[in-house]
Amino acid sequence: MLDLLTIGDIKLDTFIQVPDASVHCKLKDKGCQLCIAYGKKIPVHDVKSQVAGSAPNVAIGIAKMKKTTAVKSVMGDDATHKMALAFLKHHGVSTAHVEARKSYTSSFAAVLNYKGESTQLAAHGDVEYRLTSRAPKSQWIHVSELGRGYKKMYKDLLRMHRSRRCNISLNPGVVQIKDRSEELLKLLRASEILFVNKSEARQLLKARTHDPKKLLHGLKELGPAYVVMTDGRDGAYAYDGDQMDFAPMFPGKRVEATGAGDAFTTGFLGARMYNKPHREALAWGAVNAASVVFHIGPTDGLLSHGQIRKRLKERPSYKTKEL
Repeated sequence: MLDLLTIGDIKLDTFIQVPDASVHCKLKDKGCQLCIAYGKKIPVHDVKSQVAGSAPNVAIGIAKMKKTTAVKSVMGDDATHKMALAFLKHHGVSTAHVEARKSYTSSFAAVLNYKGESTQLAAHGDVEYRLTSRAPKSQWIHVSELGRGYKKMYKDLLRMHRSRRCNISLNPGVVQIKDRSEELLKLLRASEILFVNKSEARQLLKARTHDPKKLLHGLKELGPAYVVMTDGRDGAYAYDGDQMDFAPMFPGKRVEATGAGDAFTTGFLGARMYNKPHREALAWGAVNAASVVFHIGPTDGLLSHGQIRKRLKERPSYKTKEL
């Protein structure tokens, strides 16, 4: 039996360091725009391509914690698929359930990095994922952003949860949050952990409030056993209906932010797989995220559970707190 099966797109990310740009923000609005010269040839440096996506990122991170993992994904029968198989095998992740289809083109993204923040130009295909009785047995299933064919997969997950009693970790994407479908609401009630960022939480709840406590209470009422809400540089929260905890951002240099959310998810999920309380799981997530943003790309900085514990021990001043 696997410890973790992740489900979602595998893509090829090309990371581009943009040296000449500017950021424009509107008053009273956190939404900012990255501005570059229009119609010009802009020299760049530190270009790097890497296999990425929430499903492979989390599977690789949990594999580094000495757990058995596999990815279920559908890709094009192309060079990206061959790169993905080699990349996952190198990191000890099973590729037995990574499918290639000749009629499909693998997802890709150009990631523009400017002053530690990333802007993605992404192309995703809408492919229908399914879980049949031949799916591998796994103690945990983590499902991330999917395309518009997600509803049948969500129904499959519910059936598998009922028949196999597996734990579901859910990180819904833009499509799922916008739809707020009955399939999503049913899966939330069956999920062990819901992972969202603060913006996603407000969209999912259709809430105007920015108050973390109100958002966490609202998310918990949707049914998951644990709610985890990240807020970028402003830290992260976890709530189980009884105890609500906050973790500040773990100190460190920020080079490139892609994969920070997946790294946080990996740290938290890995801690729970090792039966750590959610206050400690928050700290694991914060340390893992801080390590990833020190590197270009979403996987180079992922840490083992031993490395996470070591970094926390080396910085005793870092504390989470109950709210």
